[in-house]
Amino acid sequence: MLIDTHSHLNFNAYNKDLDEVIKRSLSSDVWMINVGSQYTTSRKAVEISQKYPQGVYAAIGLHPIHLETSLVRIKEDPEEIEKLQDKEEDFNYDKYKELLRNKNVKAIGEIGLDYYYKPKTKVKKEIFKEKQKEALIQQIKLAQEFNLPIIFHCRMAHQDLIEILKPLKVKGVIHCFTGDWEQAKEYLEMGFYLGFNGIIFKMNLDEIIKKVPSDKILIETDCPYLIPPGLGIKRNEPVHVKYVAERIADLKNLNFEEIAKITTKNAKELFKI
Repeated sequence: MLIDTHSHLNFNAYNKDLDEVIKRSLSSDVWMINVGSQYTTSRKAVEISQKYPQGVYAAIGLHPIHLETSLVRIKEDPEEIEKLQDKEEDFNYDKYKELLRNKNVKAIGEIGLDYYYKPKTKVKKEIFKEKQKEALIQQIKLAQEFNLPIIFHCRMAHQDLIEILKPLKVKGVIHCFTGDWEQAKEYLEMGFYLGFNGIIFKMNLDEIIKKVPSDKILIETDCPYLIPPGLGIKRNEPVHVKYVAERIADLKNLNFEEIAKITTKNAKELFKI
């Protein structure tokens, strides 16, 4: 058994064959957590989870690139599977809280900091960063209120995220970890898991993966993105999480069954599934 701890079957890329993709995953003994990136996809993740008695769960949250700042325009890549819709949104605590009525919501996420797209002037950059931090802190409070783990997104902002998290008592995972070993150590010392996906086939994270304790690793696809190489397809899906598990097993000198058992146990413990 495997658990894809970060999928986006709630995205438009699966509108035509959602049920088939989920059935293919479940029949392969792959469970999944569908992760929200704004209110619409968070709500859809919850709706999808309600159709399945086991193995399909939801996380809800406002991704920093969807946060209303009026300070930056995100350039869309016409080749991307998922177009950014309803790009900018103010975080509404009560609306997201209402979604937590459903027991299939297992985490708050993905939330965090993303400085990849940013304003050009120094003053606007600071305002932009502060708005992201404010939204992040509000969502951390929501997680604390309901005692839920958090799925953190972080791009080009690890030091800021680490400084925010240090004084807090929260649990969760740093999704799609791409930082350095010093940053990894700080997250691990705070008790966080590190999530790895198909990015490990594009970036050299081998030494970090070797050093991270196996009981602090989660596996994910981030589908429809980050397809493992050699599959000859344009859209990722949860069943392909096995390729990530195989690569991690190889790096840690474990067999596939061992890493499957370990990462499944990690996911079940963190998300209480």
